[in-house]
Parts: sequence; C-alpha cells; structure tokens
Amino acid sequence: MSDRIKTLQILHLAICAGTIVAYYILGDLSIEKLQIPVIDSSSVIYIVIPVLAFVLSSFLFKSQLKQINPKLKLEEKFPIYQTASILRWAVLEGAAFLILILNPDFILFGILILIYLIFLRPTAERIDNDLSDTNN
Repeated sequence: MSDRIKTLQILHLAICAGTIVAYYILGDLSIEKLQIPVIDSSSVIYIVIPVLAFVLSSFLFKSQLKQINPKLKLEEKFPIYQTASILRWAVLEGAAFLILILNPDFILFGILILIYLIFLRPTAERIDNDLSDTNN
C-alpha cells in the first residue's frame, strides 16, 4: 500500500511543481503583483474562480468517495480515492492556470489556490481519514 501512496505523492508533487514553474516563468512575480488589485464589476469573475474551484473540487472529490462501497478493503478503495484526488487537483490546477493566463493582475488568488493544492498532499493518515469518512 505504501507504494501506491508514494505514487500518488509523486503525481501530486508533479502537479504542484509544474504549476509553480509556470507561475515563476509566466507570472513575472514581484512584490507589486502580489497586492490585491482594484476590484470592480468586470473583475469580480477573477475572485469567483478560486472560490468556485475550491467548492467544485471538494464536491467532486466527496461525490467520488461516496461511490465507494464501505465493505471493500482499503486496497480496493484506493483506486477510486486516487481518481478522486487527481480530479480534485486538476480542478484546482486549472483554476490557477486560468487566473494566470486570463488576468495576471490577480495572481495572488492563483497563488492562494496553489498553496491550498500543496496542503492537499496525500499522506497515509489523510487517506485513512478520507476513506473512513465514507463509511459513515
């Protein structure tokens, strides 16, 4: 089982590293860019993107986990968990890239998504907690 967790951790690291490299290269990061820009009616969508990504990724992740039969062993649940995790990460990564490409002035919100994505690193304890929640 630890080999499967290591594989999932490597996938997570690759997604995070790729996004960080893209932000470094395309983001042209500076202290001035890390400030919250002026928000008007035309820029509200750039605030909605991270919120929607957070909600959608959590919803999709939990709905995938609800499909797991609680009677299955942990090893049999893991492929569904892996799929749910990748789906969750893809939504967050997509939102981060969307902000970076559409309006780099809101790069701070993309960085916040990226920080959240980094905190979602799969560990044995997190996997056990997420999969035990499906039994309830």
